[in-house]
Amino acid sequence: MLASPGVPGRHAAYPGAVTDSSPSMRAMIMPGAGGPEVLTMTEVPRPVRVNAELLIRVVAAGVNPIDAKTRAGRGAFAGIHSFPVILGNDVSGVVVEAPYENHPLQPGDEVFAMGMVPRLAGAYAEYVSLPELSVTAKPRSLSHVEAAAVPLAALTAWGMVLDVGRAAEGQRVLVHAGAGGVGHFAVQFAALAGAHVVATASARNADFVRELGAAEVIDYTTTRFEDAVGDLDLVIDLLGDIADLTGSRSLRTLRPGGLLVNGPTGSWPTMVQDAAAAGVRATGYRVSPDGRTLAEIARLIDEGRVRVHVDRVFELEDAAEAHRAIESGRTRGKLVLRVAED
Repeated sequence: MLASPGVPGRHAAYPGAVTDSSPSMRAMIMPGAGGPEVLTMTEVPRPVRVNAELLIRVVAAGVNPIDAKTRAGRGAFAGIHSFPVILGNDVSGVVVEAPYENHPLQPGDEVFAMGMVPRLAGAYAEYVSLPELSVTAKPRSLSHVEAAAVPLAALTAWGMVLDVGRAAEGQRVLVHAGAGGVGHFAVQFAALAGAHVVATASARNADFVRELGAAEVIDYTTTRFEDAVGDLDLVIDLLGDIADLTGSRSLRTLRPGGLLVNGPTGSWPTMVQDAAAAGVRATGYRVSPDGRTLAEIARLIDEGRVRVHVDRVFELEDAAEAHRAIESGRTRGKLVLRVAED
């Protein structure tokens, strides 16, 4: 089912080695927890590629809510054992070092990937070194800025909707925050699976979400969604129980035995018990880097069956502004940092 990574971005100008021999690079670092203002541009050592990793020159880096949560001392912050840390799970760029001579991805190839921050240094930098299983060829039809908006959000949506939710033809699926980063992919994947998709969104984003494949859009600013929809097979919960008890209210929309898949970390500690009491099921979901699934998503993008929406592009130096924007909760699609020229 999965497409071969291929070598769409290989260039004859790349002889197979890094041409810039500088041992340092520009990076936006996080020296400790705090507000967006703690993000600091500085020079740090360039990462050293080891084992089956690929060294990638970063052209663009996606910005995700988990970045802001981790910066603020939540999210993946507990996994940080030393500072400074470089954030940024999403990367699109060009391979400069491959694991070995006959690897399918070679210097000059255009790739995109999801990394595991803070286990590995992130993409808010000029270079990143990532395991080969996380990396695949960039969609031919996308720029690096567009491609950097895909990995974490699309892989999360794929996992929630298809791997765990098993959305299928004839099912009724509710996607909360259907215009957001993960949400706008979740709507598309559920619709591609043949499900009847209902999404919550503001009136401003209603037409956008319908274009993605939603059969119904509920304006959450004027309508209680539990009054407008019911007998659902699956709820993709991208809000949790923090905002207006969205998660708890969602349990009432499921048919007996229906499933709620929750994405936000730490948003609803009593979720499983609450679901069982309501006669339905619930589970959290945590995304993993997966180059094979990302290659399948890239194929769907190049075939025109899935699209990515980039709301705003910031320069790497303006990462703090990007964090403020994503914390506002009003983003349509994704935010991206431009690290280098495409």
